[in-house]
Amino acid sequence: MTESHGSDSRDHHKQDEAVPDWEKRFRAPRVSLPDWAEDAPDHSLFVSNATGTYELYAWDRATGEQRQVTDRPNGTTDGVLTPDGAWIWWFDDKDGDEFGVWRRQLFGGGEDELAAPGLDPSYPAGLALGRDGRTAVVGRSTDEDGTTIHLARAGESPVEIYRHRESAGVGDLSHDGTLIAVEHTEHGDAMHSALRVLRPDGTAVAELDDTAGGTEELGLEVLGFAPVDGDSRLLIGHQRRGRWEPLVWDVATGEQRDLALDLPGDVSAEWYPDGSGLLIAHGFEARSELFRYDLAGGRLERVATPPGSVSGATARPDGAVEYLWSSAAEPSAVRSTAGGVVLSPPGMKSPGSVPVRDVWVEGPGGRIHALVQRPAGAEGPLPTVFDIHGGPTWHDSDAFAAGPAAWVDHGYAVVRVNYRGSTGYGRAWTDALKHRVGLIELEDIAAVREWAVASGLADPDRLVLTGGSWGGYLTLLGLGTQPGAWTLGIAAVPVADYVTAYHDEMEALKAMDRTLLGGTPEEVPERYEASSPLTYVDRVTAPVHISAGVNDPRCPIRQIDNYVKRLEARGAVHEVYRYDAGHGSLVVDERIKQVRLELDFADRHLRGAGA
Repeated sequence: MTESHGSDSRDHHKQDEAVPDWEKRFRAPRVSLPDWAEDAPDHSLFVSNATGTYELYAWDRATGEQRQVTDRPNGTTDGVLTPDGAWIWWFDDKDGDEFGVWRRQLFGGGEDELAAPGLDPSYPAGLALGRDGRTAVVGRSTDEDGTTIHLARAGESPVEIYRHRESAGVGDLSHDGTLIAVEHTEHGDAMHSALRVLRPDGTAVAELDDTAGGTEELGLEVLGFAPVDGDSRLLIGHQRRGRWEPLVWDVATGEQRDLALDLPGDVSAEWYPDGSGLLIAHGFEARSELFRYDLAGGRLERVATPPGSVSGATARPDGAVEYLWSSAAEPSAVRSTAGGVVLSPPGMKSPGSVPVRDVWVEGPGGRIHALVQRPAGAEGPLPTVFDIHGGPTWHDSDAFAAGPAAWVDHGYAVVRVNYRGSTGYGRAWTDALKHRVGLIELEDIAAVREWAVASGLADPDRLVLTGGSWGGYLTLLGLGTQPGAWTLGIAAVPVADYVTAYHDEMEALKAMDRTLLGGTPEEVPERYEASSPLTYVDRVTAPVHISAGVNDPRCPIRQIDNYVKRLEARGAVHEVYRYDAGHGSLVVDERIKQVRLELDFADRHLRGAGA
């Protein structure tokens, strides 16, 4: 952890003046949306990078006191408050490998202790904590056992209540602790979960499976039990009309109340604390908005938020809604409908950036939405960065992002493409990448690239393809399958050798790959070969920069080394940076170092290119 934040305010001021804007965006302290304890709403938990590393912080709203809960070299972001507000559970892995155990600490401070003694280390697969302060439902995933779910009570040995080879996870625990909702993929489709509700002894109460019996693959997700004792209503998400929407399922009677909200995009929801209504989050065409749905009257009322993106929201007991908001031009802030900013970290403030412009391009699978930023006042053609999002089930939005802003500061236009596979444009768009994995996404990226060049925005001789995780995978695959299209590539934590990645990655991602590609590498070798960057590595002509975490369980290091050895064998221009963390870093200095290396790589290899 960096110690540079310990100097006095005069030193800070001098340092602030010397730090470029792109670096300030990473260094400026930021906070997540605070979670709060159901039965002790003044007890809150949030994540901040105030020390230079992302860690958990406790906040007593009654006194205003804040304190740092965790302090680890590679940071901590996974934490949950018990409903009574007495304890903070946090996940303890080793250097970002995501494999570990839950520990807990008193809200007021003290020594950490094992939260669920008797459970061996694993990848986490969900957690639900009981209001009695003694009960927890803990989900675990390992390569050996698949998914197991355990009921852990204080002073007793954990009891296994669920086991299956396919991926699953804890959804929620009912308010009175008598019902446990589980998302599972026992049918073998890791992209579309079914639901099962269990009693604490593991016996089933109810099942809901939208994948069974139909020709379409439809998913379900747990959004939460009603916050009322004895209430068996479970709020869930479904895809029956081609997008995510909420419904209320009474697991005791089987009754389903379909809300049928007249909103065009994906819709999620959570309960208001008194159970009288739902806080609705609507995402559409890279923006989001909030509503309150009154369950008694069936009325939908808008909750006022500025244009942009809400990345999290929660309704407080007094009815006010707190939400984390940003836009491409304005940094994130935790705001409240009661007025003002709820939680503002001290210290350096993040500079803004330029607004995003929407572009729609006709592609082989339909209209493609892209988001474009360019330096203020700059005329094209410009050196242009195609910054490809990860996931793949994710999407770029009109939200603040320090990475794209850094490229803009250095004179680049930035294009972000919500290719097929992205969320927010309907189920068919998200599910379209199956079997021709990677190749379909790159068809959409190529269509937007053609638009960018033809429109005069992008200089065709100065085009950078970059991304992290799935975006890094698409970068390497694009450099090999479209070698004449890109001037250079920058791939962070990528899939580079799909077969080796499959064998080395965590079990839940193996299940996802089997779903995407239709089987294992041994069952459908031709699909893995067609979708693997390693297949095309000898076609790569552009300089390529690769960064990788040596403890990454998602895009493991061995498969990246295989790809790099092939580049080395033919003397291809490349640079590799390995760092001691997992799938990305929670240390600000490390992240800045990586961005500086990427900017320098682009500058050296684009200098003199183009006009």
